[in-house]
Amino acid sequence: MTDGYTTLAGPHEVEIDKVKRSRFIGLAAPCGSAEEAQTFIDAVRSRFHDARHHAFAWRMGEASRASDDGEPHHSAGPPILRAIEGCDLREVVVVVVRYYGGVKLGTGGLVRAYGGAAAAVLEAAPATRVDVRTPVVVSFDYAAASGIQRTLHSLNLEPVTSDYGASVILTLHLPADRVEAVLARLRDATGGAATLEVLPTVAVPG
Repeated sequence: MTDGYTTLAGPHEVEIDKVKRSRFIGLAAPCGSAEEAQTFIDAVRSRFHDARHHAFAWRMGEASRASDDGEPHHSAGPPILRAIEGCDLREVVVVVVRYYGGVKLGTGGLVRAYGGAAAAVLEAAPATRVDVRTPVVVSFDYAAASGIQRTLHSLNLEPVTSDYGASVILTLHLPADRVEAVLARLRDATGGAATLEVLPTVAVPG
């Protein structure tokens, strides 16, 4: 897993110029799961219930899905997915709604129209960087506090949370490639007396 990715800051919508009287409306949103993507797709279908096609694509992590929604094979969904990949976005879903204008566009025309509508909405939508971090919880007695603090300072690390009770509990958010080195330094700083717990990765705003 990489240490971060770019997604959309929020939902966005763009309608491109008509293509031989057909309307193409691109709608995009960030999403964290296939279920969230499907909820967005269903909402678009409900809102534009009188449209003939609601082609879509989503990309989450290494997984992706695309649907032509009744258009000729690979003429709608894959061009939308390529637009997402071309913008290097993740955790995002795009639906392109088509109101048929009475003139057939041919496969090439459909690819250009669906891909163009997807690219238009993605280029117009504000993007945001999300960092993927590994939380490490460090628990230690007060006697070890000075050694821990010196080590964190030397590593240029600041805890995201600090709890000073019967013992000290700090939570660090670390890039994946720094976890083992930081754990080793903290063990050395306390002679192995600190309790170190590695938690599942989390996404945090970049």
